[in-house]
Amino acid sequence: MRRILLLGSTGSIGTQTIELVRAHPGRFSVVGLAAGSDAGGLAAQAEALGVPASATALGAADAVRLIEDVECDVVVNGITGSAGLAPTLAALGTGATLALANKESLVVGGELVMAAAAPGQIVPVDSEHSAIAQCLAAGRADEVRRLVLTASGGPFHGWDRARLASVTPADALAHPTWSMGRVISTNSATLMNKGHEVIEAHALFGVPLDDVAVTVHRQSIVHSMVEFVDGSTIAQCSPPDMALAIALALDGGARVPDAVAPLDWTRASTWTFEPVDDDGPLAGIRLSRAAAARGGTAPAVLNAANEQAVHAFLDGRIGFLDVLAVVERVLDAHDAVPATLAAIAAAESWARSAADAQIAASAASS
Repeated sequence: MRRILLLGSTGSIGTQTIELVRAHPGRFSVVGLAAGSDAGGLAAQAEALGVPASATALGAADAVRLIEDVECDVVVNGITGSAGLAPTLAALGTGATLALANKESLVVGGELVMAAAAPGQIVPVDSEHSAIAQCLAAGRADEVRRLVLTASGGPFHGWDRARLASVTPADALAHPTWSMGRVISTNSATLMNKGHEVIEAHALFGVPLDDVAVTVHRQSIVHSMVEFVDGSTIAQCSPPDMALAIALALDGGARVPDAVAPLDWTRASTWTFEPVDDDGPLAGIRLSRAAAARGGTAPAVLNAANEQAVHAFLDGRIGFLDVLAVVERVLDAHDAVPATLAAIAAAESWARSAADAQIAASAASS
């Protein structure tokens, strides 16, 4: 029986994890729960799962306390945003397997996280990185030429700047293939989510940035690929359902029977792959690569500025095209320094203030 400590329990990853645990009662059990702010939802989950109140927490700071107090085999970090970094480091410190859905941990503090992790301790929950981990099993590390992340392209693939100018929050949240939270859905629309995943893959798998490619695959069936030096490419394919990646992470990479329904190979289907327009208005990948290339605190600034801009867009204070414009201006103004916890915290604080000033200026001029 694998004992699961679930952080971000009321979010998308958290609720899907609970569904999977309930479907396999002899294989997994939830021994602790933490949520961001939904106290009522957290209490209902704890009652349904038989988790005592002493093994629940509200907020990222309390989540760290929970990690230190509750014995478990796997910590699932489904927290959204850079608030997930401290729980990630705390989980690694316990020696438990870390099922990591909080990509911002690796975006903001990749060097710190990977230095704290034992070999194989982090199991990715993002479908793309789970796919890469599976594909890497087909060869040796020195046989890998590059990683290929697939991207759905979001709801606005192929749109020009004039059309994007009228995008509303409701438009941005209408993802064509995935059901996700508000922030990650907006990040998918700007391609910032995919940019974060480029940084995540670079950190997690130790592959140079230039060897992490992205292709647009609208059907979201091929979750990512690994290209090897002999010219072969290994792909992982399954329906667009996070349950498969979650199941693999909960059981340390072991395959859970019937985690998802398999593809139906008796029906005709078409899969397409297109290049990413890095010079277009959806510049999330380009900005992420630039921040990662600068290193140090630059990725933390990228993420913090983006979080502020996304919330401003969702609140109706700025337009859709203003989101990445704010991020780019803040990133350009930042002088990166080596990443330590203190430096990251200071850089994030500065970036949020700088982004708020840019947001106020954008709102005033609109």
